Amino acid sequence: MLKTRAGRAWVTAFAVLVILAVGVVLLINRGDGDRGVRTPDTGAVQVVRDSSHRLNAPRDATVTFVEFLDFECEGCRAAYPIVEQLRADYGDRVEFVLRYFPLSGHFNGERAARAVEAAAQQGQLEAMYRKMFDTQAEWGEQRTPADHIFRGFAGDLGLDMAAFDAAYNDPATLERIRVDQRDGEALGVMGTPTFFVNGEQIPVQRSDDLRNAIDSALG
Repeated sequence: MLKTRAGRAWVTAFAVLVILAVGVVLLINRGDGDRGVRTPDTGAVQVVRDSSHRLNAPRDATVTFVEFLDFECEGCRAAYPIVEQLRADYGDRVEFVLRYFPLSGHFNGERAARAVEAAAQQGQLEAMYRKMFDTQAEWGEQRTPADHIFRGFAGDLGLDMAAFDAAYNDPATLERIRVDQRDGEALGVMGTPTFFVNGEQIPVQRSDDLRNAIDSALG
């Protein structure tokens, strides 16, 4: 976990490089070797748990794409359209999994994750996931709580507000996020975004590295 402003700058510098006029993003992450993809929800470290959130879950998928992310991370925001394009291109063959990894240096990162998790409990995971990245410039990099902003998003999505408030403040929601963080730390995740394809961490140095990793896994 990164705990200083300098640490955040390091992550951003290595996470995002904009190339060409269209702003293609290059994401830099550290490789960590092969890992198992899915086992039952035990205390053992896992890239994917049975309870992990799926953005795409095709029945016959043979490839699993996992992103450890922080909704306040500028690198994750830059990667968002790239991941969405991959989902559009491979969503019928590849399972896309979201795992929380809010960085301690981001004041509202954990709050954003709690809001997404609270929305997920009402079947609105993807809607809130999109909302966070679409609006990040409005609330990110602030040093004041954005709870009221996130509650406003829940209202915009038509959620049951009493249920949202209860889930947002429930210690179990925070523990759900902590499980993802602990798995990520044990897997060698140092910053966000960090990607795994079929259990292998993908070091991204070019814009096509994620696509190439998926193509290779699909065979």
